[in-house]
Amino acid sequence: MFLLAIVYLAFIAFLLTAGVGTVGIVVFAALFLFIQYFFSDRLVLWSMGGRLVSEKEEPELHEIVTRLSQLADLPKPRIAIVKSSVPNAFATGRSKNNAVVAVTTGIMRQLDRRELEAVLAHELSHIKNRDVLVITIASFLSTVAFFLVRNLLFFGMMGRDRRDMGGMVIVWIVSVLVWLVSLLLIRALSRYREFSADRGSAIITGQPGHLASALMKISGVMGRLPKDDLRRVEGMNAFFIVPAVSGDTLMSLFSTHPRVEQRIARLEEMQRRMEF
Repeated sequence: MFLLAIVYLAFIAFLLTAGVGTVGIVVFAALFLFIQYFFSDRLVLWSMGGRLVSEKEEPELHEIVTRLSQLADLPKPRIAIVKSSVPNAFATGRSKNNAVVAVTTGIMRQLDRRELEAVLAHELSHIKNRDVLVITIASFLSTVAFFLVRNLLFFGMMGRDRRDMGGMVIVWIVSVLVWLVSLLLIRALSRYREFSADRGSAIITGQPGHLASALMKISGVMGRLPKDDLRRVEGMNAFFIVPAVSGDTLMSLFSTHPRVEQRIARLEEMQRRMEF
């Protein structure tokens, strides 16, 4: 966050010095992120085809989430199920009181109860840590830079005065650099938050090994799934407990998650410390 602040402050200073009229873009980006933040739960469920389920429909799932929420000192979130063969889970919502925890039908088939509890505790940790808010704030000026990259040269060429195209090109290049650097920093922040949620799951359940076992199963199954199934959901990788990467996407180079091997190693170390 500190490094992002430095990048963003330098970017603002540059834009002011260059005399770029970015008020409209900033307002548009703010509106975009406002909608994303306040309606993230509905947008994510809609894009994934998720469906909220009642306690009558899924009594065991509700019982697990209720108990874990009490252990985590959280209000019980709403629960949704996504019909998908990809074994995964995610949490979304702008606050502890507006959260949703979702699981796929694939993960419910693949994991035993203890592993599923560990995965749900991981998602509850994201809610407790307010990770949706953190990433939204971190992404704000990166989004502004992205809109400048997408639109600055186009609108400049459409303008009346084309004599300052050289200056616009410089602003565009700087915007590209800011967007790329901030993207890498935001992804690093996201990976850190995943480690934090893993730790939260271990603390809530008292069994880091259960989450390690779940991660091994999920990542193992992911490698055997048809690539078409993975492509359908990989746009939501930032939300998932394990990314669904089809193997031919740049998302593997800019991952929102640490490598599963790193996460398992940390969890196993926590398990060893707890046993002594």
